[in-house]
Amino acid sequence: MELRSDSSAQSWSFPVVMNASTSSAGCEGPTAADDLMDDWLFLSSESAGLQDLEVGRKDQEAGDRGKLRSKLVSVWNSVKYGLPLKQKSKFSKHSPVIMFGKSYELRDQGERERFRQSFASLLWLTYRRGFPMLAGSSLTTDSGWGCVLRTGQMLLAQGLLLHLMPPGWTWSVSHHMIKDDLDLQSHTAKSGLSFREGPSKRGRKLSLDALLDRPIEATHRRIISWFADCPTAPFGIHQLVELGKSSGKKAGDWYGPSIVAHILQKAVGASFDLPNLVVYVAQDCTIYLEDVKRQCERPLPHSWKSVIILVPVRLGGQELNPAYITCVKKLLKLQCCIGIIGGKPKHSLFFVGFQDDHLLYLDPHYCQPTVDITTENFALESFHCKYPRKMAVSRMDPSCTIGFYAKGQKDFESLCTAVNEALSMSAQMYPMFIFVDGHSHEEERSNAPTKITYIRRKSERRTTSNSMDEFVLL
Repeated sequence: MELRSDSSAQSWSFPVVMNASTSSAGCEGPTAADDLMDDWLFLSSESAGLQDLEVGRKDQEAGDRGKLRSKLVSVWNSVKYGLPLKQKSKFSKHSPVIMFGKSYELRDQGERERFRQSFASLLWLTYRRGFPMLAGSSLTTDSGWGCVLRTGQMLLAQGLLLHLMPPGWTWSVSHHMIKDDLDLQSHTAKSGLSFREGPSKRGRKLSLDALLDRPIEATHRRIISWFADCPTAPFGIHQLVELGKSSGKKAGDWYGPSIVAHILQKAVGASFDLPNLVVYVAQDCTIYLEDVKRQCERPLPHSWKSVIILVPVRLGGQELNPAYITCVKKLLKLQCCIGIIGGKPKHSLFFVGFQDDHLLYLDPHYCQPTVDITTENFALESFHCKYPRKMAVSRMDPSCTIGFYAKGQKDFESLCTAVNEALSMSAQMYPMFIFVDGHSHEEERSNAPTKITYIRRKSERRTTSNSMDEFVLL
């Protein structure tokens, strides 16, 4: 598949390392080929009630079958999303690209490079294979079922980059590789000695930039390590699956964007690494200002805590209501917006911006080997994607979670003003969500997802029952 923003316009393209080939192909919406793998994805290999002498042998066989299933699923996803590596997304030179509140004019070479560098600096969290088994299962990969958890990780990661990294920070592979300015000084050139006469001397020379960037790069690595695929990582797949149990979810299940919002809230709340950050999840498409204030306020002389606000919404019935498209784009123009956990039907993607009527996204479906973050200077390249992809906004699934970040109280007040203005753009429609003074009328529910309400354009009353729906449709 190749998306073109304007067949008559000049365009430029990026090679791509991953792609979703069809709207129905995805982790939770199996095609005919996917149906063959249902047992691999969701069938537990545990045997309950075995009391005889063959328990050990059967458990070992079950574990081996589980590992085989994991490998087969990983191979399948690697083939499915690895085949279109040479496909390209077309970007018009005549329209700006908007990403996280910044505009890039691609006709300008410098702007184009800034966009490339900014996109490559986003954290890309994908399916992984070969990590320790998830509790209560034999799964050693999230390939085939964990894409919404991965897009949730990417949204949280973007919030953490704003929270911890310097404003305007960017990262690139080439910059990283030469950062220490390794200077291999051959002693031969200076003294005339041959290699047989003695070993060469190697000197390591650190530039001023390298010395200044070391703490920043250490923070970059620390953020990535928090999303590692191991049980001790505070925002890794193991911890998110564990926290999902209180919502009735387990490894191998499908996770919706609303449930993932609550899982992220619990994960940040349980982390000792981020004492100055809280996550607030809107209730019934409503952000209660007093509830946010209560979470963020601290006794003087301490300042407000930073806050990530997550708003689960549903923007239509089975398809996106076109009346919301303008509002979605307006929200993505805001610098306080940290992305959208969304996607195509049954195929989660992380939306980061747009050009014209196409959304920019990061795709978690490319299955990569697990990285051992305990290794000194572990490789970072697989956590960054250099090639942007886009899809028509009309194909966006209506079920999504929108994220915002505010550094302090003044930033939160500015956020409220800017978001309210963007929400007013949905003319003749009930707004996507609202801000309300005071507290919510319901107690905060830590063990269940929030019920989300929205009003359809024709005021139809309908209750849906498919797996996407964690919402009450009015």
